[in-house]
Amino acid sequence: MTLKKKIINDPVFGFITIPNSFLYDLIQHPILQRLNRIKQMGLAFFVYPGAQHTRLHHSIGAMYLMDEAINSLRAKGHEITNDEAMGALACILLHDVGHGPFSHALEHTLTNGIHHEELSLAFMDYLNKELEGKLDTCIAIFKNEYPKKFLHQLVSGQLDVDRLDYLRRDSFFSGVTEGNIGSARIIKMLDIRNDRLVVEAKGIYSIENFLTSRRLMYWQVYLHKTAVAAERMLIKTLTRAKELSTNGVKLFGSPALHYFLENNVDKNRFENDRDTVLRYFAKLDDNDIWCALKVWAEQEDTVLSRLSMCLINRQLFKMEITNEPVPPSHIREHVDRYMAELNITEYEASYFYSSDVIYTNMYNEEDDSIDILYNDGTIKDISEASDMLNIQLLSKKVEKYYFSYLKL
Repeated sequence: MTLKKKIINDPVFGFITIPNSFLYDLIQHPILQRLNRIKQMGLAFFVYPGAQHTRLHHSIGAMYLMDEAINSLRAKGHEITNDEAMGALACILLHDVGHGPFSHALEHTLTNGIHHEELSLAFMDYLNKELEGKLDTCIAIFKNEYPKKFLHQLVSGQLDVDRLDYLRRDSFFSGVTEGNIGSARIIKMLDIRNDRLVVEAKGIYSIENFLTSRRLMYWQVYLHKTAVAAERMLIKTLTRAKELSTNGVKLFGSPALHYFLENNVDKNRFENDRDTVLRYFAKLDDNDIWCALKVWAEQEDTVLSRLSMCLINRQLFKMEITNEPVPPSHIREHVDRYMAELNITEYEASYFYSSDVIYTNMYNEEDDSIDILYNDGTIKDISEASDMLNIQLLSKKVEKYYFSYLKL
């Protein structure tokens, strides 16, 4: 078998070498190639036009960082076998395959209560059968059932390579420099004690920067009010399309999109008819949604056509963010205006506004602590070790109420 050693020129990390033909074949698989047609940052490009990179791009970057982390830990005398290394690299490559187009909008509409991690695991199982068990270690690491627990921490934890890549990558492509973290230094500072990842004390400033950058990226990019408004619009649009389809209205759409519009794809269906759900899900990407929106913009239904046209032409919901819930009288004013000016019912008017709460907490000690290792062998949580960070402030759940609405 010839070794397909391929090199990818990555704008964030430079040249990335795909370590072997097994991982190359995995990247080439249609299930992974689909991620090339799904944007990593969903609708954030409405705010940051450069944010057009894909989930495959991110997965390859995370694979590179995993390789770096494994090499760094091996250099410190920790045994990681070739099988474990392959398992961890395959795991991080495949960790996002369960994401659909505009992932969170899809989880709230086309699939009902099926988390993307469940879909990722289902795709891994499917691929493992095809590859005759070569992903056994990968799946054990993903499910946190592998004896060496630190390998799962590298895939999913406070300092996982997933976060180390997407913060660097999203910062780079959005142009928001505050998110630029020292991922290379963090990886060099990683060590293992008691089967858990720790960070050498001299890396503490890089960790402080990482936590601060993550907080800034959430409020400045991921939860930017315009990006949130656009996502709410897409959720409303898909919800309306699903409602019309369920009531027998024939809408334009690809076969994959039709399947999710016309069926209630919930956990029950997923468990009982997994192969069908996966088959259609594997054919669904951003293009299905945009193509449908362009046609729906001329649909007879006022709600669907107006919302679709607004998304296509970037006429997004206006957004008001407050510290208190929006008073019902304020919502009522908008509903009355929509009913009068668009000649629609009160129920239909509810599609043109959204009132909810957005929140984030950046560091949860109970979730998975970041442990700092000192020269004398003692280990402290970052909340004790840091003299600069106010961890109580970082771990505090920040809530903001919002009211997004169509401006007529």
